[in-house]
Amino acid sequence: MSSLRSSTVMSRPQKKKEKRRSPPTMSRQVVAVLEREVVVMDKQVAGAMRRGGGLVVIAICHGSFLGVASSCSKSNVNPVVVAVPVLSNAAREFLEAHNKARAQVGVAPLKWSDHIANATRRFVRYQRIRKGCQFSKLAGSKYGANQAWGSGKPVTPSRAVDIWVQQKKYYNHAHNSCAPKHECGTYTQVVWRKSMELGCAQAFCVESGDTLTICFYNPPGNYAGESPY
Repeated sequence: MSSLRSSTVMSRPQKKKEKRRSPPTMSRQVVAVLEREVVVMDKQVAGAMRRGGGLVVIAICHGSFLGVASSCSKSNVNPVVVAVPVLSNAAREFLEAHNKARAQVGVAPLKWSDHIANATRRFVRYQRIRKGCQFSKLAGSKYGANQAWGSGKPVTPSRAVDIWVQQKKYYNHAHNSCAPKHECGTYTQVVWRKSMELGCAQAFCVESGDTLTICFYNPPGNYAGESPY
């Protein structure tokens, strides 16, 4: 013989609650107005970013829709400052090429430094005006440095970094040494773990068709006897 059992939960009587006025809800017309305002704000912010602005300032305050008191006054409007880092295409290309090589060996990415880039730009300009885009003597700089030279057509930032990274095949990490009769110092500087900041610049000499590329690194790398990573 089968046995069936059932159970239930006895609920307590509910207390009557006082009716409270619900907060006013926004009508469809008001929502549509707000949506249009957001679209306009998005376009203004995007325009500022395209123009290369470093900071976008947005003032946010409550409105006065449907009887809700407005909080937009001189004393309580709090601007929200949004930092928008803007890199040039060349800077982004230099940075991505470096960090791709560093990621392959588990090294943290570099950060772009406008201060270092300005120092590199002045140095490259001097080489273009005074030396005709010839290789520079980089010894004595407080930064680590790589340079590349190309002739015939302009060398892109990523191509310059690729030239340095190609020396990877000559580097023996187990022995921290380069293959005989080969160099690998430009590669080890690219992936030097203690280097944290990067700044690069290029110069193109019209008469000779040469391109000089120089990157500075802070702190510098390539210390004798020390492994890059």
